[in-house]
Amino acid sequence: MNAANYVGRFAPSPTGPLHFGALVAALGSCLEARARRGRWLVRMEDVDEPRCSQKAADGILRTLEAFGFEWDGAVMVQSARKECYREALERLKREHRVYPCACTRRELADSALAPDGATIYPGTCRNGLPPGKSARAWRLRVDESVVCFDDAVQGRICQNLAREVGDFVLLRADGYFAYQLAVVVDDADQGVTHVVRGADLLDSTPRQIYLHGCFGLTSPQYTHLPVAVNTVGEKLSKQTRAAPIDERHPLPALVAAMRFLGQEVPADIRRTTTADFWAWAVEAWRLDRVPRRRTLAAIVPAPIARDADGDADGRIGKPAGGAGQQ
Repeated sequence: MNAANYVGRFAPSPTGPLHFGALVAALGSCLEARARRGRWLVRMEDVDEPRCSQKAADGILRTLEAFGFEWDGAVMVQSARKECYREALERLKREHRVYPCACTRRELADSALAPDGATIYPGTCRNGLPPGKSARAWRLRVDESVVCFDDAVQGRICQNLAREVGDFVLLRADGYFAYQLAVVVDDADQGVTHVVRGADLLDSTPRQIYLHGCFGLTSPQYTHLPVAVNTVGEKLSKQTRAAPIDERHPLPALVAAMRFLGQEVPADIRRTTTADFWAWAVEAWRLDRVPRRRTLAAIVPAPIARDADGDADGRIGKPAGGAGQQ
């Protein structure tokens, strides 16, 4: 591929401030795009509107700017693209690829579980709604084929959707479009060629590849970076009380994120300006140095994160005790 045709993206969900784990994903995706002399986009994945807020979205963009990130073009916002998702779903309806589902979470509670803890849909409504039931959601019909792809960091990944996931939801019972549909439509509309993101989304990638195929689209190439976890193996997130990164001190956090991603950072770069860091990082970035793991422990102290204590030396990028490969 001509480097000028490379299009990457960073697509956070605006549920709260940026934490160290999100910074890792942003930095890895941006540097891979810039090192390939490609374009790097930012998208707000707020399709799950009840969990998201404009305040959080504004804060994320402000933090990215403070850290020296520069993106190409306007920021895409999923909540403004409902008509695009509706048109995509209607196409799948016309092609009989989706069907209405009346199942509730309680009714599916006893179903088998996938490796990521999600319920494997048993196909209750696949051949029609049960008598007296009304449609609550719309599901995509999957077949028995095995979806495989070669991840640039995690290696060969294969998944039998029918056995490991089941027919999955594209329109939720609450009327909101599912992430799997929105992300495929958005990547296609933005011409995204390479997706670099956290390995917490690795297990959903075969669903997205399958959905790309349903639309006759070519899937992007995927790279899933190690996810930053705390000392007990929990992903850094709002739910696990991950501290926001401190936008007043961008350089220590950027250096820590580079080290987390397996990159060697010279001593002089640790004491330079944010602008000089970026000029160095684009040329120094090597994807083949990223640890081939799904999770890595990251202790994130001040001034990297607000209201945190401790010393970062030797604690960024160590294998997570008990978490390991998932």
